[in-house]
Amino acid sequence: MNQQQALEAFSALSQETRLAVFRLLVTAGPDGLASGEIGEQLGVRQNTMSTNLGILLKAGLVNRVRDGRSVRYLANHDGISGLLGFLLEDCCGGQPDLCRPLIRQLSCN
Repeated sequence: MNQQQALEAFSALSQETRLAVFRLLVTAGPDGLASGEIGEQLGVRQNTMSTNLGILLKAGLVNRVRDGRSVRYLANHDGISGLLGFLLEDCCGGQPDLCRPLIRQLSCN
């Protein structure tokens, strides 16, 4: 992940509803949730939810899959790992080898 991608991810997460959606999808696990379910659980109207899901999708923090007539959203583990890796890649006083075990441990793969 580069700096621009990290900024886009942080920007996406810096809004209350989007952060709540992201945390909900991380909790939901590999099955994710349908967009309507997300809106119901968080008490957010569908048009507002669609906009927020689009921002998270563009930031690379969520994925979507078609499930019949609905769309399911899932946390994008590669995006999460990329963001965490970006934050930690220059840690440890310029000795990234010291942080690699932590980065591997945080990997969602």
